[in-house]
Amino acid sequence: MNSLKILLKANLLLNVLLLLCCPTIAQQPTAPVNHSLEATPKTIAFGYYSADAAPVLRVKSGDAVEVHTLITSDPDKLEHAGVPPGQVEQSLRDIFKEVKDRGPGGHVLTGPIFVEGAEPGDVLEVRILAIRLAIPYAYNGFGPGSGFLPEDFPYPKMKIIPLDDKRMVARFAPGVEIPLHPFFGSMGVAPPSGRISSNPPWIHAGNLDNKDLVVGTTLYIPVHAAGALFEVGDGHAGQGDGEVDITALETSLFGTFQFIVRKDMHLLWPRAETPTHFMTMGLHENLVEATKLAVHEMIDFLTTSKHLSRDDAYMLSSVAADLHITELVDGNKGVHMMIPKAIFVPPPK
Repeated sequence: MNSLKILLKANLLLNVLLLLCCPTIAQQPTAPVNHSLEATPKTIAFGYYSADAAPVLRVKSGDAVEVHTLITSDPDKLEHAGVPPGQVEQSLRDIFKEVKDRGPGGHVLTGPIFVEGAEPGDVLEVRILAIRLAIPYAYNGFGPGSGFLPEDFPYPKMKIIPLDDKRMVARFAPGVEIPLHPFFGSMGVAPPSGRISSNPPWIHAGNLDNKDLVVGTTLYIPVHAAGALFEVGDGHAGQGDGEVDITALETSLFGTFQFIVRKDMHLLWPRAETPTHFMTMGLHENLVEATKLAVHEMIDFLTTSKHLSRDDAYMLSSVAADLHITELVDGNKGVHMMIPKAIFVPPPK
């Protein structure tokens, strides 16, 4: 027993000495602390990101939170399109009945989550640890004046699409099955000031509709307000690049996120890192300008993080990086550029 006490005291003394000699250790994120955040009338923001919104949950840097997000559709419309009443989540019914403070956008977003220590000028690192389906169906739909081809489809249409969570496919039609790759269409923080629509993505991230932001991906978002005020929603079971008719496989999801405050990073636009690629983004109402932003951001990443010259960064972007049209239908167009991690090899000895 005495030897155990001596060992414990020695271990405690060693930890104290490490913290005194190496203060950076004390700044490392602690082990994740699990929180759970359900979507209810009191824990959602209906159609907006706001610098003035009251947080519904406070967490520390390094904490992990499982968040429930809801399909963005009126329950009556879902039933009219063929969803059995028993499959419409009660929380969705409660929100559409009780929440009157809505807009200017249309997404049901869970949050905001206040991350302690996050200040304007920092970056919020959001690690996407897990995503799972919450309901056995998705919908896809378009309406008058929406989508990329509104002149060709000037009428409303909604299609209910069964989801098979065992085989991880969507049964779109007889003979057509779509592999599921769940992700959150909207993940963002508060804007620099005021309240903005949840529809267009911007410097706060928000409605990125980026199908590559799946499990294992890390999203880096510039912080503009104290606590960051993170919100998430617009769950998608899958989507094509472009999201041309304005919706994806829209569904409800559970997602687990770890939040880390990065005071060593300073970004103007959101970036991401998948298990295989580094990603930059361009968001602008003009598609060409959005593309230029994505390329400029990639050049900046390669010069600052990979220490290439500006000329070499531009050349490498041309020969090794791929541009994708993220989405075309939310006001600001989205373009993302991806460069594979595998091309960066250790220099020869």
